[in-house]
Amino acid sequence: MRIDSHHHVWDLSVRAQDWMTSPDFDPINKTILMKDFEPELAQNRIDYTVLVQTVTVPEETPEFLEIAATNPKVAGVVGWLDLEQDIHSQLSEYLAHPGSKKLVAIRDQVQQKSDNKWLERPEVIKNLKYLGVKNLTYDLLTLPPQLASTIRAVKECPDTYFVLNHISKPYIAKGELEPWASNMKTLAKQENLAVKISGMVTEADWKNWTLDDFRPYVEVLLDAFGPKRLMFGSDWPVCLLAASYSQVINIAESLTSQLSKDEKEYFWSKTAINSYKLDV
Repeated sequence: MRIDSHHHVWDLSVRAQDWMTSPDFDPINKTILMKDFEPELAQNRIDYTVLVQTVTVPEETPEFLEIAATNPKVAGVVGWLDLEQDIHSQLSEYLAHPGSKKLVAIRDQVQQKSDNKWLERPEVIKNLKYLGVKNLTYDLLTLPPQLASTIRAVKECPDTYFVLNHISKPYIAKGELEPWASNMKTLAKQENLAVKISGMVTEADWKNWTLDDFRPYVEVLLDAFGPKRLMFGSDWPVCLLAASYSQVINIAESLTSQLSKDEKEYFWSKTAINSYKLDV
């Protein structure tokens, strides 16, 4: 089994994607739906996917739950909540949705917060703990300067499971490993967290990356977390800015080729199943 643990869709006739303000995003600044993704999944032998939020509005989450309810490929949905507010009411609405069994996690755009210690705010910690009570995972979308705070927040919420998106976006284009690598090794000491090997191509030089650009980062993660706490994610269609879907798959296959059969099963499916409690 192979699971893509991180992809998006959006319908610009419903709402704009307000993060695509730069002309650099023009190639994907259009309506992109599951029907556009399905040929890629078939070609690359991907059995299931996890659909991840894109904008910070509550209306998107039930829309994604409806997609998951009607598309057997979508095994889980990562929705959105404003963790600076009381989330009980909005989460109750999500959980009352007919497709709520596919709601597996919540995410917010921490990377956009000007406060690098945002995750440690009392109201955020309180809500992170509540997600654990409700058996929901929290997806961390962070940048390297936010990793120290991420470590403290994850440690503060031992009963909540976390999934770190896009390996916290290290500066691959610059070839910088530190202090990202040291922070990742410290973060790995917290057992309530797994990492998505995703989003790497768009952190590299979009037009001139090579496989070796990614190798040192994946080696750090394999050493720190082990393959049983790592999972594959494509970040399609955002990845298309720098690589085709097949290229992203090939990068992951190449950098995990030395793993045993059992370890590859974790990387390609079991870690995602365990982290999100997917029913597949």
